[in-house]
Amino acid sequence: MRVLVIEDDEELAEIVGATLRRAQMAVDIAYDGGAGLERALENDYDVIVLDRDLPGVHGDQICAQLVAQGCRGRMLMLTAAATTDDLVDGLALGADDYVAKPFDLPELVARVGALARRSQPATPPILRHGDLELDTARRRAWRGGRLLELSPKELGVLELLLGAGGRVVSSEELLERVWDENADPLSQAVKTTVSRLRAKLGDPPLIETVVRAGYRI
Repeated sequence: MRVLVIEDDEELAEIVGATLRRAQMAVDIAYDGGAGLERALENDYDVIVLDRDLPGVHGDQICAQLVAQGCRGRMLMLTAAATTDDLVDGLALGADDYVAKPFDLPELVARVGALARRSQPATPPILRHGDLELDTARRRAWRGGRLLELSPKELGVLELLLGAGGRVVSSEELLERVWDENADPLSQAVKTTVSRLRAKLGDPPLIETVVRAGYRI
């Protein structure tokens, strides 16, 4: 899953980003409202972690504009205020969840993961194909009852392919959804990751290459 963190406290933003990456998420970070809004409109994020009190463009404005633009990503709003009125106001703007600072990092990870599973189209908690099974919450996969030792990127690719339900997924879509904005679009990252994933999944082969189109299960 791909997450955008918009937070002007750079130290906090980096801590949140590092924590989410350890939970096997691809994370982009913006340190002000203008940059965050631009990234959110340009890219397809599963979840946007949005500080409410941002310089430049306020978090409320960002939330309202993304909702008006039909943004697919779920929004989790962060704020130093914790009153009921603040909570109601944030949710009324279109936020999907609301967390008051200071917050517990494991709880934040759990909330982000829960929102990602509610993104459209909805992803089932367990994805299956034959003897292959992926637990999207626990970030673990098995084939024939054998636990697969997969890297975060391999898990991300597998989740996207399984969730596609037989649809061909292009390399561009895989790169956008599984990698962050620092990924080189001209690199062989997707091809190399798919090759390693194939080897770990074993026989009979599950991932098909569709020439000039992408991959599918």
